[in-house]
Amino acid sequence: MDTMNTQYRTINACEIEMPGPSCLVIFGASGDLTRRKLMPALFRLFASGMLPERFFVLGTGRDRIGADQFRSTMLAAVKEALPGPFDRKAWDEFSARLYHTAFDYRDPEAYGPRLRDLLPRLENEHQTQGSRIFYLAVPPEVYEDIIRNLGAAGLAREGMGSSRIVIEKPFGRDLDSCRRLNRTVHEQFQERQIFRIDHYLAKETVQNILMFRFANSIFEPLWNRRYVDHVQITAAETLGVEHRAKYYESSGVLRDMFQNHVLQLLAIIAMEPPPAFEADLVRDEKAKVFRSLRPFTLDRLEDSVAIGQYDAGRIGASPVPGYREEEGVSGTSTTPTFAAMKVYIDNWRWNGVPFYLRSGKRLASRRTEISIHYKQVPHSMFPNSVGDPIDPNTLVLRVQPNEGMSLAYQVKLPGSKVCLNPVVMDYSYPTGAELTAYEWVVLDCMLGDHMLFTRQDGVEQTWSLLTPVIEKLEAMMTADRIPRYASGSAGPPEAARLLAQDKRQWRPL
Repeated sequence: MDTMNTQYRTINACEIEMPGPSCLVIFGASGDLTRRKLMPALFRLFASGMLPERFFVLGTGRDRIGADQFRSTMLAAVKEALPGPFDRKAWDEFSARLYHTAFDYRDPEAYGPRLRDLLPRLENEHQTQGSRIFYLAVPPEVYEDIIRNLGAAGLAREGMGSSRIVIEKPFGRDLDSCRRLNRTVHEQFQERQIFRIDHYLAKETVQNILMFRFANSIFEPLWNRRYVDHVQITAAETLGVEHRAKYYESSGVLRDMFQNHVLQLLAIIAMEPPPAFEADLVRDEKAKVFRSLRPFTLDRLEDSVAIGQYDAGRIGASPVPGYREEEGVSGTSTTPTFAAMKVYIDNWRWNGVPFYLRSGKRLASRRTEISIHYKQVPHSMFPNSVGDPIDPNTLVLRVQPNEGMSLAYQVKLPGSKVCLNPVVMDYSYPTGAELTAYEWVVLDCMLGDHMLFTRQDGVEQTWSLLTPVIEKLEAMMTADRIPRYASGSAGPPEAARLLAQDKRQWRPL
């Protein structure tokens, strides 16, 4: 890196590297992801001075609209996504960098006249030096067409500037399709040009877990099988399938949440310290965790996996329909909206320590957290004075909401001779000034930093673990066999039994 020309911006007393000139080409510019996430993130970065002066966005889609209509649509989307005071002057400056062109993604001939000719003109106008980012905010079924056509048009080659491609999850729907997509993208792009998004990795609190683990010497000696009884990872939502029924019916919770978000959280918690805080070194350690995951015993799957589908119920005071009553969902659907599993990591640090994972929709609360449950004290000095067993220490890392962390421990109750009282030492993460997940994603892609993105081997390893489980469940499940759970509950009883058989229980939602 040329440090002489590197520029930084100070935010919250920390220096953040500024990206150089570049353009962002968004495939699917009229889609939901662009309206709700990408464009608001780009505008916030621009308004806070985090984007370079020499920068523009070219939106592409099937709708034949001009730049003015595109800018008007994005203005409405940004205002909806970012309530509160709106900086109209910043928007006018930002929107002057927005353009749109329409073509058929599957038509190879369209990429030449539409992109190969248009991009140089815009790059010359904005002096972006030929650095390009192609963002696939489109349905997965057109990923391969776009990738091949970009390559055929010569747009994947790097010349004066960089050429990068951003691919949203899901990266495939099983191991075979994942490998096929990887082969396709590697035919046109090198691994260093590929950015596979898992936006959970870009959340401030997920990034903070690595800092918390490896910048504080008091925790690392206790972060192993000698002291940890078990670990729980929860990613619970109160929302239902909403407008994503078509995608979710072909996906389900295991593909949608476990293959990426949940297993990525597990890797961050379980990984070994890398020799340096560099993208590939961190991803090396995460890949080692994935390689160490014990395969599931398919003929005894009920001992380690539980699934369910939400039924009608109440979220707060509001009645909500069951999954099969949602628009676009089959009345005999067997798609799981909840899953829980017990996994083991067969290595020296974690041998014998169970990791309990759960994620689902229409649950009692919205919560993503990791809880490390430490072992009981080896010998209690107070068996006759303390009635109940002493609660073990629990460290909770809250990803969302109420971002932060807490540590539960025992102290003497004031005024008593021998009476223990559990207390919690709590830290809440500051809110308001931090970058959102998609702001980090965009910024790091422009910088060429892969720290928050998944690598080919990691993606294929997680699919290798889950594909046999998904295929087994899909083969055996029928409409009347899939367990149901009431919306607003903690999930199906089968999930509680996963822990009950080990004489443990989930942290309450």
